[in-house]
Amino acid sequence: MADKKGPAVNGAVNSNAGAGNKENNSRDISRKGPRAIALVGPFQSGKTTLLEAILARTGAIARAGSVDAGTSVGDAGAEARAHKMSVELNVASTEFLGETYHFIDCPGSVEFAHDMRAAIPAVDAAVVVCEADPKKIPQLQLVMRELEAQGIPRFLFINKIDKAERRLRETLAMLQPVSRIPLVLRQIPIWKDDIVAGFVDLALERAFIYHEHAASEVVDLEGDNASREKDARFTMLEKLADHDDELMEQLLEDIQPPRDKVFDDLSKELREGAICPVLIGSAAQQNGVIRLMKALRHETPGIEQTAARLKLPNGGEAIAHVVKTLHTAHGGKMSIARVLAGEIGEGTTVLSSSGETARVAGVFSIKGTSVEKRDPAKAGDIASLGKLDPVTTCDTITTGKVAVSLGSVPPYPPVLSLAISAAERKDDVKLGLALAKLADEDPSLSIVHNADLGEIVLFGQGEMHLRVAVERLRDRFGVKVLTHPPRVGYRETIRKQVSQRGRHRKQSGGHGQFGDVVLDVRPLPRGGGITFGDTIKGGVVPQQYVPSVETGVRAYLKCGPLGFPVVDVAVTLTDGSFHSVDSSDMAFQMAGRLAMSEAMPNCQPVLLEPIFEVEISCPNDATAKINAILSQRRGQILGFDARDGWDGWDVVRGTLPESAIGDLIVEVRSATAGVGGLVSRFDHLAELSGKQADQIVASRRAAE
Repeated sequence: MADKKGPAVNGAVNSNAGAGNKENNSRDISRKGPRAIALVGPFQSGKTTLLEAILARTGAIARAGSVDAGTSVGDAGAEARAHKMSVELNVASTEFLGETYHFIDCPGSVEFAHDMRAAIPAVDAAVVVCEADPKKIPQLQLVMRELEAQGIPRFLFINKIDKAERRLRETLAMLQPVSRIPLVLRQIPIWKDDIVAGFVDLALERAFIYHEHAASEVVDLEGDNASREKDARFTMLEKLADHDDELMEQLLEDIQPPRDKVFDDLSKELREGAICPVLIGSAAQQNGVIRLMKALRHETPGIEQTAARLKLPNGGEAIAHVVKTLHTAHGGKMSIARVLAGEIGEGTTVLSSSGETARVAGVFSIKGTSVEKRDPAKAGDIASLGKLDPVTTCDTITTGKVAVSLGSVPPYPPVLSLAISAAERKDDVKLGLALAKLADEDPSLSIVHNADLGEIVLFGQGEMHLRVAVERLRDRFGVKVLTHPPRVGYRETIRKQVSQRGRHRKQSGGHGQFGDVVLDVRPLPRGGGITFGDTIKGGVVPQQYVPSVETGVRAYLKCGPLGFPVVDVAVTLTDGSFHSVDSSDMAFQMAGRLAMSEAMPNCQPVLLEPIFEVEISCPNDATAKINAILSQRRGQILGFDARDGWDGWDVVRGTLPESAIGDLIVEVRSATAGVGGLVSRFDHLAELSGKQADQIVASRRAAE
């Protein structure tokens, strides 16, 4: 297959590069092994379309598919096609000038960001796909911060350049604040009638004219384009010279540096994280794709440099990082992994980060949703490994005897929840198994069995995230489910102290039942919990029955007179009586329950609602909107501060009733162009009275 594709690829490269190809080939680098490149960027920036363009221009597919038409290699899953957006990462590979490239197309929505965060530690570089849209700057900043935090070399690819309405210099000034390192322009556009018709490569010093779905044409660099190129190239060299004293001296002496020197600096400073090169193009028109591929070929680090960045042990054993877990209908569990060292084949026994061992049942190549059996995966390859049951996403596996870990990537805290149950009772067990597989595939989903409220609650990263999860339960795992908003964890307590006798007497022939207790019930300070004690003297209630009384008391307190669990109450057994024949553990349990049921309504019960502390991160131009949202939801604003290390962002702190948190993230994301973050944690219980409390109690009683 590689031989068949070779001529098409080389033909495209030669026609695109023109006379510059000789210089490029003279810099053939010694890095060996396949490269892994992550395609990342804001939602709807064109990442999947760029992947299609790369696969088409390098001959991996006959023609580029379309996301809208549902014919793309990426976004091939049922949910992705239904919503016309990436909802999980996709992997596809291609050959370019005799080298293998594995591309990981990552979702752009913040709701599916964990797929990107789990994958990027193992890639050699990332291409950040963006566009000249100021509304997407906050989304772009989220992506860049993740890459910076993990030290990933990165290119910025300004997509949709054919639709640009502002000059590139303005766009670069707008984009620079999202990056902590300089954005270094590698190309400038050639304008014709206010439309971008081509570009000038500042490193090659050559001009190219775009042709739709075809190779660019080399043209003479002259006139206004030549003068613009000279100024832009000098700016590029100045930024490179900040990290190269020799280049700085050459510029000061007005000496033109050798072209190879420029490319070497671009490559070195990219790998060291000193610069972020910027390229331009149009994925939909397949313009700028081969230039991007050549930059990846000559400037990105290879597997050896990536292994050094990750500080892998050098013991000769195979090491791989699991970037994604899938549960397939016929192949069982599949672990998509990047091999970082050595070789992993069918039958290889591996050791996971957690110390579990497993045997690889098969090795498969991946292109979108299709898989094919392949030879053993070698260093640099991305492959799907079959049936590694104890291995999870972000695990590091090794053939060595000592477990290796590249560090975990914890998911963002969940921001939205959904109570879920099987539509049919017979599917309860099936639902439990499906939820376990779903959470294994996507660690940013979490499942909580709330025993107090009798609910299974699915927590996720947003409205679409949970919607896709429910669709997968139905379509992939065959479980029809019912969903509703989770119940709020209301509690109740008392305001008044009461002493109450409870006597349980039953005569039914033979031994009867008799238990008699006097309980003192009083309120405790908030957070005091439930306490039980006794002051029994003279054996009026034998000690062996005291625990039974406590059992009865606690059983009643699970649902008080208002219909909710009771908290912050002290109960003391002060008196009682017994019968030498008819008294029993059960009789004293019933007496305890009876005393509580008669005492509690007289203790002035009051409803308590959970109050949560919330922190909302947002761009500072949305801070006023967030304050208004909290106020409208009965929130109390505690203040806001600048977000550490995030220019132009704030963190708003406040308290909010649990009942008002519900869909808060939906409103926050709407006010922040989809990037607002939310962290909530329980803070305290607060009394709730009046009409709202009456409605809640009435609603609870109606549901019973």
